[in-house]
This record gives sequence, structure tokens and C-alpha cells, in this order.
Amino acid sequence: MIQTAKRLQSVQEYYFSRKLREVRQLISEGKPVINMGIGSPDLAPDITVIEAMQKAMFDDKAHEYQSYQGLPELRKGMADFYKNHFNVDLDFNTEILPLMGSKEGIMHISLAFLNEGDEVLIPNPGYPTYASVTELVQAKAVNYDLSAATNWQPDFEVLEKSDLSKVKLMWVSYPHMPTGANGTLELFEKLIAFGKKHNILIVNDNPYSFVLNGNPLSILQVEGSKDIALELNSLSKTYNMAGWRVGMVLGNPTLIDAVLKVKSNMDSGMFYGIQKGAIEALKLKNDWFEKQNEIYTKRRNLIFKLAEKLNCVFDKNSVGLFVWAKLPSGIMSEEFIDKVLIEKHIFITPGTIFGSNGEGYIRFSLCVTEEKIQQAIERF
Repeated sequence: MIQTAKRLQSVQEYYFSRKLREVRQLISEGKPVINMGIGSPDLAPDITVIEAMQKAMFDDKAHEYQSYQGLPELRKGMADFYKNHFNVDLDFNTEILPLMGSKEGIMHISLAFLNEGDEVLIPNPGYPTYASVTELVQAKAVNYDLSAATNWQPDFEVLEKSDLSKVKLMWVSYPHMPTGANGTLELFEKLIAFGKKHNILIVNDNPYSFVLNGNPLSILQVEGSKDIALELNSLSKTYNMAGWRVGMVLGNPTLIDAVLKVKSNMDSGMFYGIQKGAIEALKLKNDWFEKQNEIYTKRRNLIFKLAEKLNCVFDKNSVGLFVWAKLPSGIMSEEFIDKVLIEKHIFITPGTIFGSNGEGYIRFSLCVTEEKIQQAIERF
């Protein structure tokens, strides 16, 4: 029997990949399951984006292999996006690399900078892929605690007292997923200073800045940040283009070149039509975000009602595509969501999949229609 690689012993199948099989099975049995677990936008991209992709199908070079670095006009669009929304100047030829989704970038960055045995600071709670990719490349995931008491921000006093001698990289994500805590320039300044002091690459994963957030920020706004930081961003949530797989990594040319070395050995360029659609998306004005956020605000208000019905505590000032809610004392996350799935046919994400500090919490997605959320409320 062919044995799998040892690296697979350190990771499991992605939680949603497993759990959604259970959800699909219930649906196949005729159960009216409402899926509030997944952050996959159910809204459509702007019509100009779709039309740009359709028109691109007839271009002479539409179906050829594309550049590993993407079309120049796509990189220019990404640079303009950062200038217009974050006031960050980027050289579109050397400081931007388009990606097939920012999740791809987590693997590319890890392969580019981590050696076996290197340590990586992972937020707890945080996006599970940071830890799984770290283990896949045979580095060591080291959790750092986040809590409501510090508004889900790192405790730098605790970090400074820990052994950082083997730490090569630190993952951060603000606005924070799953809690919705927003970042601040003061936090980003502390992170950059911390990274420079200990020679740790700081990577901010930033796909939620424009969802229910009146103050979008980038870690690259901090002076000197390009010396020690990369930022990942994505069109998935910002422009309802999750399935299109369009992301980007931004930073200084040396760091970007290292990521490109990995990427160029793993794909053959992003499909031309998708790039053309992305270019149009990046041109959309603020009224696009306002329109989306009107919809998400109505949904979030209903989710708040549902969370209150479940006697949960939550932060009404959180941002992003989710509502992070604390269960009543003594109730375990996974037991609770399994009970709700079986008895009420509603799938909610347990906080534990984001780390041990997620115990006692659940996460609701806003990628559900108002009608479905109202149905969920009525089931209780």
C-alpha cells in the first residue's frame, strides 16, 4: 500500500470540507438546512465586471497561458486601489503580485520563507489555514493568545517574554477573522516595531477591510512597513468574487520576488478573462461598498436578533462578514452547533475551529438572505 507523506500526519482535512458533507447529507434527506457557517458571498459582482469578462473571451490572446505576474493593467489597478483607499504608494511592476486568491498566498509565502524547524506565530483564535500550512511546510506553529479583554489584539508584553529565537514569521489578520475586531494604526506600528526588533516577517491578511467598516486600514500605511511586512488582500469579499480566485500580495521587491519564485513553479498564470473582470472591479467607486453594506447591515441586525435569542453576547462594533458571539457560560461550542444542526437544521460555525480560545464562541456568516435569517429566528 502506498504510504502518504509524513507531512500529512500533521494536518487534517479542512473543517468545512468535512462538515459540509454532513450538511449535504441532511439536505439530501429533505432537511431544510440553513447554512450560516460559510463566508462565501451570495451576492453577485457588479454587472460591469461580468461584462468585462464576457467581452474578453473574444480577445486574440484570451485563451493562452498568461504571465505569472498578471497583466500590467491588473497590477496597475491594484496599485491604484491601494492609493485611493489606503493612501499607500506601490510600484505596480515590482511591489505587487496577483494571486489566485489570497489563500494561495499563505502557502506561497510559507514556502518562500520557512525552513524546517522555523517557528511561526499563529493567532489563537485565527484562520485555521495559517497553522495547517505551517505544519505542511514542516515549520512549527506557535500560538499567541488573543482575547476579548484586549479587543483581540496581541499582548506584546507576553510576546516579548517568550523565546523568539526561532520565530521567522508572524501571521496577523485585521480586520480580525473570526472575531471582527478592527485594527488600528497604533497596533500596526507596534507590529512593525516588533518585527524589526526580532527580524520577524509580519504578514497581514486583509480581505475584510471594506465589509461594514468605515475605516479601512492597511499595515503598509505604517512608515517603514515594507522593510519587514507583506500584506495579502483579495477581491473575494470586497467585490463578491470568491469563486473567481483573485488576490494579491504586496510588499518590497525582494520579498515579492521570493514569493514569485514559488508561484511561478506552481501555476501557469491567471485566466485572462478573470483578470479583465478584476480590472473593472478595482475601478468601482465608494457607492459600490455603500450598496453592499446596506445589505449586510440589514442581515447583521437580524443576526443580532438571533444571537440574542440564543442568549449570546456579541460586539455590535465589530466589522467584516461575520458575527462572533459568546455562548452562555458552560456551553461548549461544538456540542451546541451539532445540537442546533440536528434539531433546528441550522449550521453555525463553532469557535473551536479557530483555536482553543474560540471555545465558548460561535460564528455566524452574513452570506445568508434576510428571509433565511428570519426563518432561523422563527425556528427558535
